Amino acid sequence: MLPVIQNWAQAFIDPLRVLGLARLPRYLRQLAKYRAGERRLTVRLRDTYPRLTDGVRQTPFDPHYFFQGAWLARELAAARPARHFDVGSSVLMVSTVSALVPTVFVDYRPLQVELPGLGCIAGDVCRLPFADDSVSSLSCLHVIEHVGLGRYGDPLDPEGSAKAARELARVLAPGGRLYLSAPVGRARVCFNAHRVFDPRSLPELLTGLRATSFSFVDDAGNFHRDREPAAAAANEYGCGMYVLVKDR
Repeated sequence: MLPVIQNWAQAFIDPLRVLGLARLPRYLRQLAKYRAGERRLTVRLRDTYPRLTDGVRQTPFDPHYFFQGAWLARELAAARPARHFDVGSSVLMVSTVSALVPTVFVDYRPLQVELPGLGCIAGDVCRLPFADDSVSSLSCLHVIEHVGLGRYGDPLDPEGSAKAARELARVLAPGGRLYLSAPVGRARVCFNAHRVFDPRSLPELLTGLRATSFSFVDDAGNFHRDREPAAAAANEYGCGMYVLVKDR
């Protein structure tokens, strides 16, 4: 199937649910067998809760989010900042990172939780509520590629990613570190899901910052640490992870 056809089909058809229909007969057989063997607690029809696609041989995971979370946690464990700020990244990752270092999570849809070590505030990645040169440790993972595409209710703006990048650079303190990730490979706009950036040119969006290290996840889901950005250029949809520093 051509990728564009697959992309459109997935907007209307959930592949997992289609697969689930094929596994329904097996579920019904297992239900009957379990009922026949259960002696203490009868399984009533109103309490059944079919999970039809979880019986796989290996634990499924999203390589981009798995590896970028592991990468950031290790970077912060080595850097040991007194305080860390994150803009819009995975909330599951942020909940874990906040155990390593006090963390402030910024999102235009503020997270409504109470957790030791984690503070949550409202903010737009294109208009962050921080002064110039004020944040010494900052992350924004798998976020800027969405800005301006309207996917999450944000205004359409072809310059959305560039504006977000400039705002991250604005608030970063001299000597501070920005941990940034985004899709990399064949540069394009996949409207309205995300953008994909050439890994060699993405740092150019962050005026005044220089990349000190680059790691990436390739199309096969393999993690490559401390490589040159050119090594990721041939990917279709990789995940590039940059450590960028603002010079003093």
